[in-house]
Formats: sequence, C-alpha cells, structure tokens
Amino acid sequence: MRKHILIVLGLITLAGVVIFVWLGWPDKAKVDFAAVTGARPSITAPRSQMIPTIKVADVVGWQNGAKPIPAAGLTVQPFAAGLDHPRWLYRLPNGDVLVAESNSPPRKAGGITGAVMKWLMGKAGAGVPSANRITLLRDADGDGVAEQRSVFMTGLNSPFGMTLFQGQLYIGNTDALVRVPYKDGMTKITAKPETVVKLPGGGNHWARNVIAGEDGRTLYVSVGSSSNIAENGFDAERNRATILQVWPKEKTFRVYAAGVRNANGMALNPTTKQLWTVVNERDMLGSDIVPDYLTAVELGDHFGWPWYYWGGYPDKRVEPANPQLQQYSKRPDYALGPHVAALGLTFADGLKLGGRFASGAFIGEHGSWNRVPVSGYKVVYVPFDASGWPTKGAKPIDVLTGFLNADGKAQGRPVGVIADKTGALLVADDVGNVIWRVSTGAKVAAR
Repeated sequence: MRKHILIVLGLITLAGVVIFVWLGWPDKAKVDFAAVTGARPSITAPRSQMIPTIKVADVVGWQNGAKPIPAAGLTVQPFAAGLDHPRWLYRLPNGDVLVAESNSPPRKAGGITGAVMKWLMGKAGAGVPSANRITLLRDADGDGVAEQRSVFMTGLNSPFGMTLFQGQLYIGNTDALVRVPYKDGMTKITAKPETVVKLPGGGNHWARNVIAGEDGRTLYVSVGSSSNIAENGFDAERNRATILQVWPKEKTFRVYAAGVRNANGMALNPTTKQLWTVVNERDMLGSDIVPDYLTAVELGDHFGWPWYYWGGYPDKRVEPANPQLQQYSKRPDYALGPHVAALGLTFADGLKLGGRFASGAFIGEHGSWNRVPVSGYKVVYVPFDASGWPTKGAKPIDVLTGFLNADGKAQGRPVGVIADKTGALLVADDVGNVIWRVSTGAKVAAR
C-alpha cells in the first residue's frame, strides 16, 4: 500500500513539474509580426505563463564608430555623446535642447521578484542610478552637433517629461509635477522646484510625461501602472494607469483617461489638435500579444486595463472581474506590435525629412524583454492622411534601426524623439548615452 502511495505521489510531483515547466517555458512568436500591427491587428488567443518569457538584448554599446542605420535618403550622426542615461528631450523656443538624464528610483521590491527585476534591468542597461539631472545642449553654429553643454537643473527625482507653459518650466518627477520660473536663454536654473500636484510613485513604470493641453489652460500628465495587471491590489493603482488633466493655476487635477497601462509619449495632433499617446500594454500572455499602441485620447476614455485589452478582450488572470466595463473599453487606433515598448512620440509637423515623412508620427521603441524573438529597438514612422488619422492599411515604416548588432546585442535603445530647430529628428538613446540626429543631409537654415 505504501509503495502505491509513493508511486502516486511521485506521479503527482512529476506532473506538477511538467506543468510548471510548460507554463514557464519561453514562449515563441507564432504569428508574423506585421500581422499584429496597424488598425486591425491579429489578436490571437493568450498563452498565459506562470514564469515570464525573458529575452532582452545584452548591452555592448556603440563600439569602433558604429552608429544606427537610417532609412534610405536620410543620414544620422551624434548630436551629443557621453551623457548619463538620456531618456527624454524637449526643445526650448531658442532652439536649445533639454535632456532628462534619468532612470528609475531605487526599487523597494525584495525577494525573488525584486532580484529578478534588478537582474533584468541590469541586463537591459537600465541598472545605473538615476543622475536626476536635466542637461542643456546648444548647437549655436547650426552644424548639427551640440558644441555647448551645461547642467541646467539638479535636485530632481527621476525626472522625465518637460514643457514650458505660461512662463514656467514644468517637470514630471516620478512622484510630483513640479515647476520653476523660466526666461528665454537661461542656461541654468537654481530655483527650488514648486510642487504643482503630487503623483503616485513606486512600483513599476516610474516615468511621468507632461505636455501642454490644446485649451491653453491645462496640462496632460501620464502616470503608468504600478504593476503588470494589478496583481498587488487595486489600492496600489489609485490614479495610476491614467492620463491626468492638471489645472496648474489651481493645482488641481482630474482623470482625463483611464485603463492606459503605461502611456509615455504624448503629443497634440497638428491636424485635429487632439491628444495622442503611445502605450505599453501588458506582459506574460505570449510573444504574439498584447500589441503596444498609438491612439487618440478623449475625455472619459477607458482602454480596459487591467481587465480588458484591445477593445474588450478579457484578461482572465485579473480578479475580481469587471464584466460591466467590457462594452465601454475603447479600442486603440493603431497597433505597433507586441512588446515593442513604445515610449517616444512626435508628429511630423516640426520635421523636414522629405515627402515620405511629411505627415505622420515618429515613435521611439525601446525594445522588448518578454518576447521571442525580440521586438522594437528602433524608431518607426506611422503615416497619417489629410484627415489627421493613420493612413488606411499603413504599416509602421522603419526610420532608424541598427540598435541591435549582428549578434543581437544592444548597441543602444531609443526613447524620446523630437524635432530640432532645423527640422532634423533627435533621438535619445539611453543605453548608448547618445542623442542621435537624423536628417536629409541637406543644409537647412535654423528657424
């Protein structure tokens, strides 16, 4: 009898090991990547895992003069190098460029989860301490290289987004929207930042972007979720996975849109004047879903996180369920592909890169960690039509590639994208510690 019991227990244990390995085995993409892009992407059945697929490019940096590969007809050169994890960019009215040299604040998560996250961030080149600094770059002679550099502002807390609004420079710290007085031509700010509104911090998704609203009175602030699918409870997600609308004069805010797991880049569409954003979707449902996306955002929108994705597909891992929300979950406008980590966003109206890139959106894709094979690690362009919406049937066009070398190792990872004063595209590379400048190569007078 005891022998039979031991055999049964052995079989149960073996079955448990098999199931555990099966659930944790690295998941490989089964669908062509292009099929999961565009306005009507293929949304296949989820392949949930207890242990996530982990595949992130090892970092080697730019060696022996290597640099990214631009699209045909474009050239690329360093605008500035030797920076400390440059994440985000903002152009001042006089053409100076502000760079947020920043990274995640220290994480409190311990145990296995904390150890894995620390290892993963180090492997991805994001394990360095945050410089907590904004640096000013100036290309006074217009040759496409910043010959002047100065420390513009320090004493910040994982700063990210920056915007000028009514004589004040607003900065998205990880835990607060702050501001300081600004006058044209300033190269250094020593004033103590004033808190406008406090923002929830901690957990994952630390970056807080900020842009001026179309109404001339308010600001938009993006606040990513604390977790993947609210697995740490919904109290930890209060006012997170949102885009907030802030009244800076009154120092108040409201939730403008919700269910956006991790919005980063935000911009006003030059045709419609409407808010658009790029969003990082959830992990651990397989290498083919869920696509990150580019979308217009209106007041009251809810994009489904954590209960639903892509306009109503249920995530059955989330408890308690929320069936009432399904019919109200907004479908995004344009899929960028699974796990590309879309961060940067700028429209083409400030750029002069030729007719092919005259009307659309440029997006910095930082690169995947939860997909085999990896995705992202490039800058792409989404064409828009005259009505101000993505061109019907259009797929993302590669603008800047080569961030992965021939061995699949990361020479850099793109983040923020903006237009410089001449109409060239600047790309923040937080692993290569470079700001790249993409242009037609033609001499263009500064505006």
